[in-house]
Amino acid sequence: MIAIVCWNIRYGEGRDGRVDLARIVDTAKAMGDASVLCFQEVARHFAAIDNDADQVALFAQLLPGYEAVFGAGTDLGSAQIGKRRQFGNLILTRLPVLEVGNHLLPRPATEETRHMQRGALEVTLSTPSGPVRVITTHLEYFSVEHRAAQVERLRVLHQAASAHPLIEPTEPGADAKPKMAPIGRCPTVLCGDFNMEQSEPAYAHLLQPFDDTTPAFVDAWDVVHPGVEHPATCGIYELVHWLAPNCRDFMFITTDLAERARALDIDAKTDASDHQPLRLRLDL
Repeated sequence: MIAIVCWNIRYGEGRDGRVDLARIVDTAKAMGDASVLCFQEVARHFAAIDNDADQVALFAQLLPGYEAVFGAGTDLGSAQIGKRRQFGNLILTRLPVLEVGNHLLPRPATEETRHMQRGALEVTLSTPSGPVRVITTHLEYFSVEHRAAQVERLRVLHQAASAHPLIEPTEPGADAKPKMAPIGRCPTVLCGDFNMEQSEPAYAHLLQPFDDTTPAFVDAWDVVHPGVEHPATCGIYELVHWLAPNCRDFMFITTDLAERARALDIDAKTDASDHQPLRLRLDL
């Protein structure tokens, strides 16, 4: 059994206005053991966010035994050489990492001028049941058009990865060259802050079957809790930015994982971020 926690941590800022990464870690641990932590809104060297801190390095210190894999969406210059300002997604894992990909998502020209570069970070992990791909993302908040394009890109990336046959990874020698072929099709978890509710067309599009043998995505909540409405995942405590509690954080799994999904829990009590953490357990 492995567990995956997914959480938009809002760079560690809680309802009390304090940035506290230790509180984030403690809250995630309180949900139960997790082999993989997927955090969105992690910052590096943004003085206005966390006193110029490298939050990736700080999380690595707080979580010994986990490997930290960071994927910047926003990547800006800085007056200090070697200290680019970055903002994006972080995956921390105790499972061995086989392959990493960081994908920038579309930001088409629209009438919306307020938006940022979004990304999807993927790691292919070695599990007792074989390779499993975990993707975490954070889609655009201000633009429906951006989210639609970003969901389509996620589908294209998944379909392209699934088109390759699975290559069982082997331990390379110290002088091995980078292999040219990807690991290929394997069960996939896609999680994050999608900034859309279930009524948005992009949600339905993400779950549409593919026109080939690519395994479709299903909402893990509906698999584990059939017939039960999604609980709110943000805006429960912070009602300045959010007008009302709503659900926009999801954990999607491919159909070949559906029978392995055992539990999906949401911590609705913590106010350590403006979003709530989710924890998915898979029989792997």
